[in-house]
Amino acid sequence: MVRHASTLTMPDAALPGSGRPVPALALMAEDWRRFDSAAERTQWDALAQWAAEPNPFHESWYLLPALRALDTTGEVKLLCLTADGQLAGLLPVKRQSRYYGHRLPHWANWIHDNAFLGTPLVAPGFEGIFWRQVLAWCDARAGCATFLHLSQLPTEGPLHRALAAACASRKRPAASVWQEERAMLASPLSPEEYLEQALSGKKRKELRRQHRRLAEEGDLTVERTASAAGLHGWAREFLELERAGWKGTAGSALACAPQTRDLFLSALAGAARHGRLERLAIRLNGRPLAMLVNFLCPPGAFSYKTAFDEGFARFSPGVLLQRENLALLAQPGIAWADSCAAADHPMIDHFWRERRAIARYNVAIGGAVHRMAFRMLAKKETGSFPRGIA
Repeated sequence: MVRHASTLTMPDAALPGSGRPVPALALMAEDWRRFDSAAERTQWDALAQWAAEPNPFHESWYLLPALRALDTTGEVKLLCLTADGQLAGLLPVKRQSRYYGHRLPHWANWIHDNAFLGTPLVAPGFEGIFWRQVLAWCDARAGCATFLHLSQLPTEGPLHRALAAACASRKRPAASVWQEERAMLASPLSPEEYLEQALSGKKRKELRRQHRRLAEEGDLTVERTASAAGLHGWAREFLELERAGWKGTAGSALACAPQTRDLFLSALAGAARHGRLERLAIRLNGRPLAMLVNFLCPPGAFSYKTAFDEGFARFSPGVLLQRENLALLAQPGIAWADSCAAADHPMIDHFWRERRAIARYNVAIGGAVHRMAFRMLAKKETGSFPRGIA
């Protein structure tokens, strides 16, 4: 029987004299296709339920469909930390030949355009040993690569602190090469209280007016669904609504490419099976005017995708739906929500007043020559020699 990750013996607690056994640890680079069966995904799903920090984009129901769609040659590997044979950490990585347009070989965590967080899944208490094992693995396979590039990582939390400590303890050069802040929802207020503090009285009055005017157009309803009932049809409606707007014109809508269309459909079905899905919609006479997908991963939530009918823009249906989405503040088990939006987003920044800092880090790998080269590269990129991860 597979144990949950919460039953693992934490390495930090397994000290001499503690009476607790030290688990047998191993880090392996696995072919992700090995996990393409229910039996192999069991431990992965257990780890996701108990991870020190949630990340839906690295859970099996999201990452595997993404890999099937975008890594057809199997170049991405899953770095898997096991403790006494049980999965305790997981991170997708890939050897890259180019670094933002420059020919510069390196290792990197694998991120794609529809994954908005790069945090590995790690069992509580294993954060430090996970990063030390990952960096040692990269050291042994540096080749001509001089660094590990880690993108879309939060700048606080147990995994951030563990990475910073792992670099500092071995005097391993590291640098922060990019950082931005995106909207976040984290407040003890009720949805009504939060809205009152977030928006001016004039803006709240305007929203009420737009809602009344929209209701005059016909039967206006708001739906909030967590079950899988009618999911396939709902997802198809979302794809059509998104493609009908500016994203379709720009060619960036999910339905514009079969890979992203299939990923969306598979991810929503998987999230529903795992109890991670919440979907919202505003409908007028049954027709969707605005739709939104949340992934619920306690203690966090992630606002994944939204779309609205631009023909009704004068009523601001997307804004009205975000007003309904403030109900996340009252969602049991949810302490915060990540907007997954770009920094300085013109709409969500007015609603969600808290901010989450997201960064990219470069960490030196290999021996002394590699590290000297890394210091010079870091200075050229950032203007100063690497100062570590703050």
